[in-house]
Amino acid sequence: MNHLASFRLDNQIAVVTGGGKGIGRGIALCLAEAGADVAVAARSIADLESVVDEIRALGQRAIAVRTDVTNMADMTALGKRCADELGTPTIWVNNAGGLPDATARYLTRTPEDRWDAQIDLNLKSVWSGSITAAGLMTEGGAIVNISSRTAIGPQKRNGPYAASKAATNSLTQTLSVELAPNIRVNAIAPGPVWTQNFEESTGLTQEQVSPDEGALGVPLGRIGTVEDIGAAVVFMASPAASWITGQCLYVDGGV
Repeated sequence: MNHLASFRLDNQIAVVTGGGKGIGRGIALCLAEAGADVAVAARSIADLESVVDEIRALGQRAIAVRTDVTNMADMTALGKRCADELGTPTIWVNNAGGLPDATARYLTRTPEDRWDAQIDLNLKSVWSGSITAAGLMTEGGAIVNISSRTAIGPQKRNGPYAASKAATNSLTQTLSVELAPNIRVNAIAPGPVWTQNFEESTGLTQEQVSPDEGALGVPLGRIGTVEDIGAAVVFMASPAASWITGQCLYVDGGV
């Protein structure tokens, strides 16, 4: 048996929300490198088109679908576009999320409209994406939800975001039981990863954090890359993880 082949995604069709930049872009490109065709979705079509070009340069098919992940009708349309143009998705990555206005907040100081926006972006989108994927994956597949290291423990200045990610972990576990045995549902929880959103929310740039400062306390000595997360998603989506469901893999450098 060729065990390395079980990590390949040849003939697989993937959907990646929030795929235009940052972690989503890294995930989409890693999936393509592993052999999958990819539908990338986000609100900005310009960001998506550049990712599509990169995927096609790797020899895989790709489409860009403008999508508001907080709108169920948009998610349904995303699934239909993928099925019509690439084929029925076998991998669905609910990556879109973050801080709606790049502002970390205390739970006790969060206006209702900002709470609702956070839950819609980080939790409703995972629910609607998973429901859409489940309706399409009649022959089985894998759903991977992007959570966060902040889902564990108290988060003094990032309560709404952390709560939405903790709920994502709970949703992942429940769906893994509801959709078994044909569909596996897992989560990846990144630690600090250099992206535009990370810089906006922390006010830090790569130049401001030197290795001598311990890379923000990460035991493995560096901040994560989008490829670190993409590789973990490839594993969870691949046949190599065929006996794994309902799990959250922390990819955080040991934080």
